[in-house]
Amino acid sequence: MRKIVVTSGKGGVGKTTVTASLGRKLADMGYRVVLADADVGLNNLDVVTGADSRVVYDIGDVAAGRCRIFQALVADNESTARILPSAGGGEEMSAQAFRGVIDSLTDCDFVFIDCPAGIENGFHRAVSAATEAIVVTTPSASAIRDADKVLTLLSAYRLEDISLVVNRIRPDMTARGEMMRADDIARLLGTPAVGVIPEDDCVTLYQQLGRVPDFALSEKAFALLAKNIADRTKKCAEIRMPLRRRRRWF
Repeated sequence: MRKIVVTSGKGGVGKTTVTASLGRKLADMGYRVVLADADVGLNNLDVVTGADSRVVYDIGDVAAGRCRIFQALVADNESTARILPSAGGGEEMSAQAFRGVIDSLTDCDFVFIDCPAGIENGFHRAVSAATEAIVVTTPSASAIRDADKVLTLLSAYRLEDISLVVNRIRPDMTARGEMMRADDIARLLGTPAVGVIPEDDCVTLYQQLGRVPDFALSEKAFALLAKNIADRTKKCAEIRMPLRRRRRWF
C-alpha cells in the first residue's frame, strides 16, 4: 500500500481537486484507491467528490472505535475510489490515532491523504501517516515560496519520495514569457515535477455537477500524472493549448 500525502502549505492552489482527480484516474486504471481527508477543521474532500450527503461516519468515529473502517468509507459516484471523510471539529486527534486509521486501510493500492492548508499541527498529523508526498503549487510567487517552506519541512520526515505538481499553468502565458514554466519552478524548488496541470475552466464548471469530462484540457494532464505515480516515473510535459483559427474580416 502506498500512502501519499498531497500538500501545499498555501491554501487555494487546487490541492483537493488534484487529490480527487488523481485518485479517480488511478481508480480508472484498476487500482484500489482511498481518498482520505486529513483536514479535521475545514473538511471538504467529500464536498468536492459529491459524497457529502452520504456520509454517516468519519475518520474521527473510526479513531474513537465507534465504527469499523469499512463503515466510514463512502463510494465515489464517478469512479471506484472510496472516500474517507474527515471529522469536523476533530482538531484534537493525535497523529498516532490518525496514522492508525490510515494504516488499517490494508486492502488498498493507494491512499491519498488530502492535507490541510498551512504548516501547523494538521500538516504534521497528515504527513506522519504518509510514506510519500506530493507538493502542489501554482506559478504565483507566494505559492512557490510556501511550497519551498513545505519542502523544507518534508525533508525532516523519512519519506520514500517527494514530488511536485504545478497546477493552473497557462500555456499561452508561458509561451509569451509572462508566466514561469513548470520546469523552471521545479528547478527553483529543487524537486522533480510529476505533473503539470493547465488552467482549465471545465474544472470549475463541472466540479459541482460531477466528474470533469474527458475532453477537458486538464484531463490529459491528470492522466499523465496518474501514469507517473503508478509507474514511479518523473516524465511530464506542459500540455499545449490547441491553436485557434484566426478569424478573417472582409
